[in-house]
Amino acid sequence: MSDWKNLVRDVPDFPKTGVGFKDIMPVLADADAFADAIDALAAPWRDARIDAVMAIEARGFLLGAPLARTFGCGVVPVRKPGKLPGPVLEARYALEYGEDALQVQADAVAPGARVLLVDDVLATGGTLAAARALADGLGAEIVGASVLMELAFLGGRSRWNGTAPLHAAWTIAG
Repeated sequence: MSDWKNLVRDVPDFPKTGVGFKDIMPVLADADAFADAIDALAAPWRDARIDAVMAIEARGFLLGAPLARTFGCGVVPVRKPGKLPGPVLEARYALEYGEDALQVQADAVAPGARVLLVDDVLATGGTLAAARALADGLGAEIVGASVLMELAFLGGRSRWNGTAPLHAAWTIAG
């Protein structure tokens, strides 16, 4: 088993001054580390019946697709505005350095489908909260959320409302 956490790079002042970016590309480039990271994301959900993984743009796509394969279900992209055809649902959210929005196709999952939300980093919690609002808007049952890294010092977990569990494969305290 690799120590995939040692491959994550810190990039200061990206994408804006004052923001510390967690670069997971070295993890993705290493086959063993990538497999171990996916296993760490999947671990709490192995016995859950999941109908779809809702993967959050963009690095969440890279994690969500192999998770969907692991669970034998489909993957639903949660994208930035203007990237999906047809009717969409939209949720706006605040970032630590601005504001943005996410969209999902209005027919992405059937009402009552059991979904797992997946992203790379939980920072301030806005992105995950927006994805949760989209899943709710679809009438999905949220099994939980799985993130590769949680930046606990930013307090994003406090924005995760409800009873569904939130799993971080790695929690970074400070």
